[in-house]
Amino acid sequence: MNANLTRLVTAAQKPARRIIGLMSGTSLDGLDVALCRFVGHGPATQVTVEHFATVPYSAHIRHEIRRVFAQPQVELQHLTLLHAWLGSLHADMVLACLAQWQVEPAEVDALASHGQTVFHAPRHQHQLPDWPNATLQLGDGDHLAVRTGILTLSDFRQKHVAAGGQGAPLAVYGDYLIFSQPGEDRLLLNLGGIANFTYLAGSLNAAAVFSTDTGPGNTLLDAFVRELYPGTQYDENGALAAQGTIQPQLLAALLHHPFFVATLPKTTGPELFNVAYVKAAQAQTGTHDLSATDLLATLTTFSAAGVARAIKQAFGTNPEFTVYVSGGGMHNPTLMAALARELADCRFSTTAALGIDPDAKEAVLFAILANETLVGDARPIGTGAQAVPAITLGKLSFPA
Repeated sequence: MNANLTRLVTAAQKPARRIIGLMSGTSLDGLDVALCRFVGHGPATQVTVEHFATVPYSAHIRHEIRRVFAQPQVELQHLTLLHAWLGSLHADMVLACLAQWQVEPAEVDALASHGQTVFHAPRHQHQLPDWPNATLQLGDGDHLAVRTGILTLSDFRQKHVAAGGQGAPLAVYGDYLIFSQPGEDRLLLNLGGIANFTYLAGSLNAAAVFSTDTGPGNTLLDAFVRELYPGTQYDENGALAAQGTIQPQLLAALLHHPFFVATLPKTTGPELFNVAYVKAAQAQTGTHDLSATDLLATLTTFSAAGVARAIKQAFGTNPEFTVYVSGGGMHNPTLMAALARELADCRFSTTAALGIDPDAKEAVLFAILANETLVGDARPIGTGAQAVPAITLGKLSFPA
């Protein structure tokens, strides 16, 4: 048997595996690196996060990604070079983390790399009836595998699209396996660049589980902070938005989009919810002269209202859940306060209460997907239009 296949089979047959999950989201703040130890698979999955770090992106890295990020037209050479460059860059970040943690690459069974999303194009968004759902993540898995010497699984979203899905959100797979709790209906809310939630039924009925995007999380806030306050990347602690006043006409215009009434589950991205979208709404409502803080206050409420609308669309006007929050937006008290106003009957916590660092959660979820690909039995989650297909996700890249 080929040595790479032997290595793959050996890793799959181990009673426990160490897998590194990598995640870089649309906020472009850096690469999340989570070294996880797995025992079992499927509903019997046990995961321990041994180490976690966020390696920040430099201004140069963010600039190079933004040259193609959610852009309708890009330079093809730069896109091609970026795919290889990011793979090697992420590999070096992984090796630096392993050195800091005093873990040898040979002690890691697999890498699970989400990659860097640069364009997300579900059919409902591109409106081209003869073309399929599509999504594009950069950061080549072969470069990761060769540079680190670790078996790598990457490009997870493509199989979901190929099997009839929209490529996002994928959190439902891992959320269902490790966060379901008998007797408690749970909502797991991720406030990344785009916000999404997973519903977990306390009955443990996989057919009732689903996940959906809700609209912008931090993406618009971050974009306008960069535009209005040059040199600043985000509204730290929501302090700028907290000084402003919500503009109701602009808020109503921002929420007046077919996405917010589309059937669940649904997916979206910065390709729709971007600076141009907001400026068009300002032109419509004559609010171009809003102060920076008033605009940020309105955008913060817009993000919260999008989350609340999707939850109410699914569960009625007065949903009562414990909402377990993760993602960068959970560090924004102004956004969290807006969510609490919009969902007055819900209780808010974080996934730390469930045993997983909320900052690490997305990276851990992709490590879970890799573990399922190595040793799991593909099984569907949900039914009908909300079904998650019974598929294994991720392309395999061997180190040699």
